[in-house]
Formats: sequence, structure tokens, C-alpha cells
Amino acid sequence: MTRPSSPLDVVEVPGHGAEDVLVATAGPHEGSVFTGTEDGAVLRVAHDGRRVTRVGHTGGRPLGLEELPDGRLLVCDAHRGLLALDPATGAVETLLTEVDGVPMRFCNNAAVAPDGTVFFSDSSTRHGIAEWKHDFVRLTRTGRLLRRDPDGTVTVLLDGLAFANGVALAPDASWVAVAETAARTVVRLWLTGPRAGERDLLAEDLPGYPDNIARGSDGLVWLALASPRDPVVERLQRAPLWVRRAATSLPEAVQPAPKRVVHVRAVDADGRVVHDLDVDDPAARRAFHMVTGVREHEGTVWLGSLHEAAVARLRPDRG
Repeated sequence: MTRPSSPLDVVEVPGHGAEDVLVATAGPHEGSVFTGTEDGAVLRVAHDGRRVTRVGHTGGRPLGLEELPDGRLLVCDAHRGLLALDPATGAVETLLTEVDGVPMRFCNNAAVAPDGTVFFSDSSTRHGIAEWKHDFVRLTRTGRLLRRDPDGTVTVLLDGLAFANGVALAPDASWVAVAETAARTVVRLWLTGPRAGERDLLAEDLPGYPDNIARGSDGLVWLALASPRDPVVERLQRAPLWVRRAATSLPEAVQPAPKRVVHVRAVDADGRVVHDLDVDDPAARRAFHMVTGVREHEGTVWLGSLHEAAVARLRPDRG
């Protein structure tokens, strides 16, 4: 088990809600960190955190980011669906806006196979990002994991998920995992081999609510735990629907709010916890909280946040 070896390094960006982080692994931007903000901008942060550049704008709300084989960025836009953005020119191509003729409500996160196959989540068929708390508390279980093949064919792989969120793919593409935020689990679907078509849990009974997940350069699956388990919220989830609806209709100030934590975890392919990084420095928690994106790259862990106009980084102590 590891702990942070140094205080959190916070890098401010010109936009609120830098929800996900992606470290480029190839091409002219190798080592740079990409993030998207609530104003629709996609930003590139230099590897040393000293320079931030806007590379494009989606016209929506960019969330999950991934690299495509052709060098463009795959953007999961909560309003516009799956997009491909060229960081060199800013050009945006729409890849997918609807499934079976029905517009997606909440395209959230993705993982991309080497052949360009995209595995992605649609968090809810009832509520969009502006009402994420409604879906979370009301526990609609309408989240989905989908696949878009290189020829454009779209298949629903899993449905009935409790707020489908982050997506990660095995190194050999033998399985794909998706976070169920409202259930505090990570569901795994086997894609190849003798277990193809089966599902199990890569992680369960997590100490917090998993948001984006990603396979790091270390081969581990990293989980962003946005907020610790909240017994009040979970009691509401078990209450009659009218109670859940009433709770989410209350003024924002009296609704349950995420606690200020900085917590990420990494698990191996057997679900064993390898790293559990819970930053307990009060100053760091005041500067940055609600980690919704995580990306490990060559020993550095980059973090994104739905609530901050910043990204952050830390290095685990491997001693």
C-alpha cells in the first residue's frame, strides 16, 4: 500500500470543472495533459504544469478524454455525445449522438482499443449532467456501457447500471470495466476467452463513490473516488421513490454535499488494492477536492475535478 510522498501540486486552468485528465502517450503532445472544462473548452497542460493552452472547443460539456489511433482526442461530451477533436487544428467531428434513434442524455467516459473500437458509458437515460444528483439519489439504474466499432456500429453491452461512469480496458482487451458510481462498485465484462459474455466485479464495497477510471502506464486500473460513502445518501436510495424525489427537490444548500477529500485507488486485474492514496493534508483539501478524473503516467498521478478550475498531481511513495 502506498501513500502520497509530497503535497498535492495544484495547476490552475482557465475554466471551471476540469473533470477528467488524459496524458498523451504519443505524437507531438506526448507527456502533455489534456482536460475539458464546463465552458466547453479542451485544454492542454504542459508536462511541467507551467503552460496551459486551449486546443479546441466542443460547443458542449466535455467530460472523459481518450487518445484515438489517428492522433485525435476522443471526447465524451455530456451534451453532444462522442466527438473526435484534432488538438492541432481544433476541428471537431461528431461520431455519435444517439443510440437506436434516441439521443444520449449523459455521455460520460470511455476507453479505446488499438483498432479504434470505443467502449463508453451513458450515465443515465433519464437525467443529464445538470441533474446528476437526481439520478444518483433516485437510483434510476438506467446507466449503460456501450461499444462503437470502427465501422460505426453501436452495441449496448450492459444496461441497468447504477450511474455508469468511468471505463477501463484490459491491456489485451479481454475485458472492459465500468464504474457504477451509485453502487460503489466497478463492474467487469469479459470480452474474449472462456468467460466471454460473463460479468463480475473488479471492485466492490468501495469506501467512496467511483467516478472516472483509467488504466495507467503501470497496468493498474486507477479509480477516482469523488466522495466518501455517505450513509444518509444510501438511506435515501433505499427509501420510497417519492422520498427520493422530494430530497432532490430541496434547495441545493440543504441537500447532501460531497465532502472535501482527495482520494484515488489503484487495483490490479484480480481486484487487489495496490495503491490507496488518501491525501490528509488539510491545506491540500482546501485547495482541491472532489477528484473525478485520474491518470497515472510513469509514476505521476494526475487528477481532475468536477468542482475545481484546476488539475492536480502527486507521486505515490513506493517505499
